[in-house]
Amino acid sequence: MAVGRIGIMGGTFDPVHYGHLVTADEARWRFGLSAVVFVPNRHPPHKDPRDVSAPEHRYLMTFLATVTNPRFSVSRLEIERPGPSYTIDTIHELRRQYPDDDLYYITGADALEQILRGEWRDTAQLLGLCRFIAANRPGYRLDPELWSSVTGPLREHLHNVHMLEIPAMAISSTDIRARVRDGRPIRYLVPEAVEGYIVKHRLYAKAQPADETAGAHASGRTAPSGGDA
Repeated sequence: MAVGRIGIMGGTFDPVHYGHLVTADEARWRFGLSAVVFVPNRHPPHKDPRDVSAPEHRYLMTFLATVTNPRFSVSRLEIERPGPSYTIDTIHELRRQYPDDDLYYITGADALEQILRGEWRDTAQLLGLCRFIAANRPGYRLDPELWSSVTGPLREHLHNVHMLEIPAMAISSTDIRARVRDGRPIRYLVPEAVEGYIVKHRLYAKAQPADETAGAHASGRTAPSGGDA
């Protein structure tokens, strides 16, 4: 049986933007991935839930951004799992769903630096369960000394880490939220459907309650059921 390659792109996606989509598609092409599954988190461990838009809003924006690409899908795995969204828990579940496939977790070089410092939960085990693709973002370069400083069980899995150069797109969710608050344009930074969703639900124009929900689930395309990133 041929072994498939599945890309996993976790994140807060608040909101999802073209930088995320370009990174996912570049990783798909560069590493021969048959599909990329976006996994919006429910409660990012490194953020106060009150500072993050409601999970359902973020899920639906990600769905709208990816629905036109047949190689992309969106999972509700972390959205529906209570408590902090730890990547190790997600990879364990996806490993059960895809027992015969290679999993490639797509993240940024800054997140990889946290992993190499052991700041994510069960980092050595995590690197043993899947491969990591770290995208170099504009203006950010991984400290080369960090590689040589890694020791112990974590070092045994460094061969599972791959770097990926992406086109220079200096887009960030933080900047997009600020632009919306300031009334500046976000067209060409996010897909048109995502911009329309933000306007319709008045996201980022004012603080959003953490328990607010979008009131409806997307339908029409199936996604796998089910980070620290």
